[in-house]
Amino acid sequence: MVISGSTALESDPLMLIECIPNVSEGRRPEIIEAMAAAIQAIPGVRLLDRSSDPSHNRSVFTLAGDADGVERAVLALFERAVADIDLRRHRGEHPRLGAVDVVPFVPIDGATMADCVALAKKVGAEVAARFEVPVYLYEEASADPARKNLEDIRRGEFEGLAAKMSTAGWAPDFGPAAPHPSAGAAVIGARMPLVAYNINLATDRLDVAKKIAAAIRHSSGGFRFVKAMGIKLEDRGIVQVSMNLTNCEKTPIFRVFETVKREAERYGVAILESEIVGLVPSAALMSAAEFYLQIQGFKPDQVLENKLKN
Repeated sequence: MVISGSTALESDPLMLIECIPNVSEGRRPEIIEAMAAAIQAIPGVRLLDRSSDPSHNRSVFTLAGDADGVERAVLALFERAVADIDLRRHRGEHPRLGAVDVVPFVPIDGATMADCVALAKKVGAEVAARFEVPVYLYEEASADPARKNLEDIRRGEFEGLAAKMSTAGWAPDFGPAAPHPSAGAAVIGARMPLVAYNINLATDRLDVAKKIAAAIRHSSGGFRFVKAMGIKLEDRGIVQVSMNLTNCEKTPIFRVFETVKREAERYGVAILESEIVGLVPSAALMSAAEFYLQIQGFKPDQVLENKLKN
C-alpha cells in the first residue's frame, strides 16, 4: 500500500516509522531522563533505545510508531531540549548545529520513503513555527543537492551558523533566517537505516585516528557507504574513529573493522574495542559472524529466534 500526503500520514495505524533524534546533551543525566520521559509519555510510540556519550556530549534516542505518534514524540523532545540545552555553553567532541541536532525518519513497515519525506517536511514546519528554530531538510527530504549530506549542512557548527545563514544558498527550509540564540538550528530528513559504529584505538594520538578516518570515508576516497571522523575521548585518554555506515549490505561492518585494524597497524596502534550506538539490523551482525567464523552457506533461518518467528 502506497500512502502519501498529510491525511494518510495521520490516519494509518499500520504504518511503522523509526526515528533516531540526536541531541546535544550527554553529560547531565537528569536532562537526558527528562527528554526520554517526554518521548515515553506519547501514546503509540515506543522508545526502543537510548545511548549517551559524555565525550561526544550527545545522546541518541531510537523510537518507533505510527506517523502521528512519532511526530508528537519529536515535538515533545524539542520542547524539553530547547528549554534545557544552551549551545552557547555546550562543549563536546561531536560536531553539532542544534540542541536537537539531527532528526532522521526511516521507513520500517507499511511506510514508504515518500511517507517519511512528507513527515520530515511536516515536522520541520511545525518545529520552526512552534520553537522558532530554523530547520534544514537533508537526505531524501532535500531537493537541493548541496544540502543532502548532513556534514555539508553542519559544517561550521553552531559557532559558525549565523555567518553561514547570511550567505547565499543557506537560508533554512523552514523558520527564521537567523539561529535560535541557544538552540541553533535543526536538520530533519528521511533516509534508509544506517549503523552508528565506533572503533576505539589504544592510543591518544589524534593524528592517527584522523588519518584512518580519511582512509576509509567515501568523501576522501574510501568506502562508498562510510562517513568517518577521528576524535579524542578526553575522559579516557584514547582516540576514536567515529563512523556512520549507511549501507551495511554493500559495505559490511567486518570489512570496515578489518580495514581500520590494518590501517592502525601501520602506526603501531592496536584496536581497543568497538561499539554500536543505538540499534543495528540483525543481518549486519550475522554477516560479521559468517565472515569471522568462516561459515559456508549460512542462512538467516538457521538462527533459532528467526526460525521461531516463521
